[in-house]
Amino acid sequence: MNKEEIAIFIGEKIKYYRKLNNWTQEELGRKVGIGKNAIGNYERGFRSPKKDTVFALANAFDISIDDLFPPIDKTTVPTEAPKIVSDEVLRLDMDLNPNNHKNWIRYGNKLLDGQNTVGDSKNTVNEPLSIYYTYNYYDQPASAGTGQYLNDVQVEQIELPVKVDADFVVPIYGDSMEPDYHSGDYIFVKLSVNLSDGDIGVFEYYGDAYIKQLHINQDGAFLHSLNPEYKDIKIDRDSDFRIIGEVVDVYREK
Repeated sequence: MNKEEIAIFIGEKIKYYRKLNNWTQEELGRKVGIGKNAIGNYERGFRSPKKDTVFALANAFDISIDDLFPPIDKTTVPTEAPKIVSDEVLRLDMDLNPNNHKNWIRYGNKLLDGQNTVGDSKNTVNEPLSIYYTYNYYDQPASAGTGQYLNDVQVEQIELPVKVDADFVVPIYGDSMEPDYHSGDYIFVKLSVNLSDGDIGVFEYYGDAYIKQLHINQDGAFLHSLNPEYKDIKIDRDSDFRIIGEVVDVYREK
C-alpha cells in the first residue's frame, strides 16, 4: 500500500470503531483531545494521524493500535529484515517527536540524493545540495478564535526548498481547488484581512477553514472552488466569516 491508501484504510477503521461506539466526530475528538475537523479529515483519508494521536484513538476505542493499520503481508517481508534495520534506526524512528522525525527523514533523503547524484561518481562535479528554508507550519486549517491562525496542537516548523515571503505554511486536503492546487500540496499564506475579487485565500466560515477563491460581484460575495463540482459558498453581513490570509505561493513535492 502507498501512503494515500494507508491513510484511507486508517480513516475507514476510525469511522468503523467510532460508529461501533455510537460517538459523533465531536465526541471522539473530545476523548482524544483534537477537533472534530481533524477526525473528519482522518476518516476521509485526507491525512493520517500522528503517533500520539494513534495511541489516543486506540485507547479510546479500547483496541490495539494494530487494529487501525492494514495487516502485514508476511509473504512480502524478508525474514532477515530485523537484522538489516539497526537498533539505532528503530530507536530514532520511535522516539523522535513528529516534527524532528520529519526533519530526520528529509535530511536522510537529502543525503541520499546527494550521494546518488554526485557523491559516488568521480567523473562528476560536486554540486551544492538544495537550501531549505524554515516556516511556521499548521498541520490542519483551524482557528482557535483568538484572531490568530492556530491548529488543535502547537505550531510546528517545516523546511522546504523554496524561499517565499509568507507567515505560515499549511497543507491542502481535498480536490475542491483542482486543477491549480492538489491534495497534499503546501500553500504559503500571508496574513491579511484585505483581499480582492479573484484572490486565493484562507477563510474561516462558521468555525471551519477553507482554501478558496474570493468572488465579489453584483450578487454579493462568495467563496469559490476552482473545481466546478463544488458549489460556491455565499457570504453576507450575517455570516460568521473572516479572512485569515492570502495564498501567495504553492509547493508540490515531486
